[in-house]
Amino acid sequence: MKQTFNLQRSTFNVETRQAFTLIELLVVIAIIAVLAGLAFPVFQGVIDRAKKVQAKNDVTQIVTAVNAFYTEYGKYPLTPNPPADTTYALSSATNDKLFNELRNVSASENTRGIVFLSPPQVKDSNSPRSGISGANNQYYDPWGTPYFVRLDTDYDNFVDNPYSSNAGAGKNPSGVIAVQAGAIAWSLGKDKSGGTGDKNAGNAADDVISWQ
Repeated sequence: MKQTFNLQRSTFNVETRQAFTLIELLVVIAIIAVLAGLAFPVFQGVIDRAKKVQAKNDVTQIVTAVNAFYTEYGKYPLTPNPPADTTYALSSATNDKLFNELRNVSASENTRGIVFLSPPQVKDSNSPRSGISGANNQYYDPWGTPYFVRLDTDYDNFVDNPYSSNAGAGKNPSGVIAVQAGAIAWSLGKDKSGGTGDKNAGNAADDVISWQ
C-alpha cells in the first residue's frame, strides 16, 4: 500500500519595521542644527545687504527731493537767518521739520502744496524703521536711526563733509573739508554710530551716504 504524505510548507511573512532609533534621530537633529547654523550668517548677510540698498535708495531720493524743492522755490527749505548750513537729525534740529516741508504735511514754506517726497509710514512707532514715524514725524532708516540731511543754506555751493577722508572729500573756499553739493544725506548704518574720520574704517564703515 502506497502512503502519500502531504507536506505543508508554512510561509512566514516577516514584517520589517523601518524606524529611527534614538541615536539616528539625534544625529539627524545635529545635522539640521549644523546646516541651520551655517545658513543663518548667509541669510543675515542677505538681509543686511538689502537694508543697505534700501538706505542708499532713500538718501538718493531725499537729495533729489531737496533739489526739486530748490528748483521750485529758488531756496532750500527752512533757511535760517542769518544763513548757515543746516544739519537735520541732530537733537537741536530733528529731521521732521524738513520732511514736513518735503511731504507737504503741516508745511510752512511749501506754499504750492507739492509732494516732493512720499516715504512710507513705519509699521511700529515704538520701534520705527524704514519710514516716517507717526509719533514724531521723523524719517528713520532701516536700522531705526533718523536719516541725517545737511543743506547748503548759506548758499556757497558746498556743505561740510561729515568725514575727513575717503568719502569724496574736497574743500570749500575756506579750506574746510566739504562736498560740492546743495544737499547731502546719510544713514549711520547697522551699528547706529557714525564716524568723523575715514569713511571706510571704524564706526563709519557701514554708513550709507548719498554723495558717493
